[in-house]
Amino acid sequence: MYSPVVEDYLKAVWMLQQADSPVATSRIAERLGLTSAAVTAMVKRLAEQNLLRHEPYYGVRLTAVGELAALRIIRRHRVLELFLVETLGYEWDRVHDEAERLEHAASDELIERLARLLGEPDRDPHGNAIPSADGEVDRSRYPALGDLDPGEPRRILEVEVDEPEQLRYLGSLSLKPGAQVEVVSKSPFEGPVALSVNGEPAVISHSLAQRIRVRGGGPDAGDDE
Repeated sequence: MYSPVVEDYLKAVWMLQQADSPVATSRIAERLGLTSAAVTAMVKRLAEQNLLRHEPYYGVRLTAVGELAALRIIRRHRVLELFLVETLGYEWDRVHDEAERLEHAASDELIERLARLLGEPDRDPHGNAIPSADGEVDRSRYPALGDLDPGEPRRILEVEVDEPEQLRYLGSLSLKPGAQVEVVSKSPFEGPVALSVNGEPAVISHSLAQRIRVRGGGPDAGDDE
């Protein structure tokens, strides 16, 4: 077990690495709400512990040891989110902060018991992949809803949104994992996107549509295209 501070750093680096690697220390500072000087000092400590590699003026990457530790804390967070929704009835826009508070205190045994209770899930309430106990995780990159052409029925797999207000808005439109969705029309210059969601009309911004990941929407919707 690492300290909560170390776990927060490792998780932040892993999340940022999914979009760009190596990760600039300025981006870590922005994500954690810290100064660049504080992040630089911690990065040096984590490099000394072989949790990440730091190339000055270039960025950082997790080592194999650091990545496994990051995936374990991400597993804790996402299993806790699903437990809060599926068992305790939390709304999906409220679970992130609760899981942030609980993830550092939860033991691996507790998380594995919760995972068994939930049926060994592979996705959290927002559709994010849940790493396995040994650090395996779905690294596939699925198409964004905003990139689809009109007339392509799909199912929502993942909603890459953290802001509670936006999650509540998307939830009010039934834009959640598992929903059948189809682009009806797209306005030019990244304008609004008109959708059919489970057969009902909806309109969202292009930027939100880019943060919704989809996969095949036919009878075999569980199969990737």
